[in-house]
Amino acid sequence: MSAVAAGLERHQVPIYVAAIGVGVLLGLVAPATGSAVAPAVNPVLGALLYVTFLQVPARELVGAVRSGRFVAAVLVVNFAVVPLVVAAMTPLLPADAAVRLGVLLVLLAPCVDYVVVFTGLAGGSAGRLLALTPLLLLAQMALLPVFLLVLGGASAGMDPGPFLQALGLLIVLPLAAAWLTQALVGERVRAAIGTAMVPLMVATLVVVVASQVPALTTTVLGTVPFSVVFLLVMMPAGALVARLFRLGTADARAVAFTGATRNSLVVLPIALTLPEGAAAVVVAQTLVEVVGMVVAVRAVPRLVPEHGRVAASAARPRPSRSRRPRPGPGS
Repeated sequence: MSAVAAGLERHQVPIYVAAIGVGVLLGLVAPATGSAVAPAVNPVLGALLYVTFLQVPARELVGAVRSGRFVAAVLVVNFAVVPLVVAAMTPLLPADAAVRLGVLLVLLAPCVDYVVVFTGLAGGSAGRLLALTPLLLLAQMALLPVFLLVLGGASAGMDPGPFLQALGLLIVLPLAAAWLTQALVGERVRAAIGTAMVPLMVATLVVVVASQVPALTTTVLGTVPFSVVFLLVMMPAGALVARLFRLGTADARAVAFTGATRNSLVVLPIALTLPEGAAAVVVAQTLVEVVGMVVAVRAVPRLVPEHGRVAASAARPRPSRSRRPRPGPGS
């Protein structure tokens, strides 16, 4: 890895915050620029997910799925606890149908990209979470229409086309291309392509934010408190789920992050096909979340301190032959 790439990776969090600031500035000062870059949203998202998937060897996905308790905790927090929290919020959401749909759409979809970065910065199992990315994407695309229907009939009038298009262009195609690349090129080439992750994330944030800031109306900004409450509830809720599944420290921190971080960048193309206001809600949630993740990098290690099962099992003497050793945190 070059010195420039290493520097970008080391300072990626402030770089992402700066990218959002640039996007906000462009959207406010030069709204025409935001409209001009809007068609680039899907291409940069596809490229970003391709590079993300390239970091996940297919064999590691199989191994990650076999890490039973961790996978179960991630699925429970995202597809059982999160819908319950969102259901409790739903009656309090603004009356505007597009705004309500935008809130439901973004809060019900777990993040698959920068959540890995923030998880790693907080000492969580970033590698395991990255390996589960394809599973989380496919699960949310299958369950989103169901959740939207159950939580107020929001999907009743929706065209399934955008979901299928997003699934094909932003998930299946980048995933297939990434695994084909893994089969055809060596580790050094994959690592070189991987250095594009930070620049692609910057481009995505600038394009997405700049294109949607002009649509941040008072009604849309009224959803900001819901995004804040969601973060404040889901961080400890994720930590509690991890404790119930008896996960070690690193895995527990990863579960806390995956429960709180949402898939705003990938659901945005779907939101763009909905009535005006839905996409702006998604972007408003992103602005809240990135700031929240910067705080969470410091807060989650305090919420899940370094004395879980991993630390305890490391300190425990090796069992004698007469006693069977307890399973590790990933079993």
